[in-house]
Amino acid sequence: MMFAPTTAARFTSAFALALALAACGGGNDQAEEPTASVTDATPLATPEATDTATPAATPTPEATPSESPSPTPTPTAKATATTAAAATAVEPAAFAQCKACHSVEPGKNGIGPSLAGIWGEKAGAVPGFEFSQPMKDSGLVWNQATLDKYLTDPRGVVPGTKMAFGGVKDATKRQAIIDYIKGL
Repeated sequence: MMFAPTTAARFTSAFALALALAACGGGNDQAEEPTASVTDATPLATPEATDTATPAATPTPEATPSESPSPTPTPTAKATATTAAAATAVEPAAFAQCKACHSVEPGKNGIGPSLAGIWGEKAGAVPGFEFSQPMKDSGLVWNQATLDKYLTDPRGVVPGTKMAFGGVKDATKRQAIIDYIKGL
């Protein structure tokens, strides 16, 4: 059967799009039910219809032994702690502005220091980050009251801090961020 060039071009484009969507899961984040294929339409033999005296020529996929799974690596203490923290701390939407500069992974500093494990720690003490002298000298300890004040007005609480952020004025959003940091 011959197609006009425009029909063939449309078919090729549609086919390429279908392949691309299939390769990436179609853009749908939800699991989809498997679709029937030509081989699914062929019914499997039932015990009543199978001649038990003659062994099957080829085993069914259900009877074929599967490959053994590859061994799972044993997690390190650091990975276990990070995973445990991630499981208990759910990132609030308000934290998106913090992520622009701060990581929540231990030891991974960005423009700002990592926020992993800072709860209850002295301000200006994250290893590997170069803090401003005013932050080092602030004497702050990251707890509920301190974080609430600091996140409201960082430059008002620590004049001369390198943190160029105006603060989180909404108390509900600020508390969500504090609760998240507490769980890191």
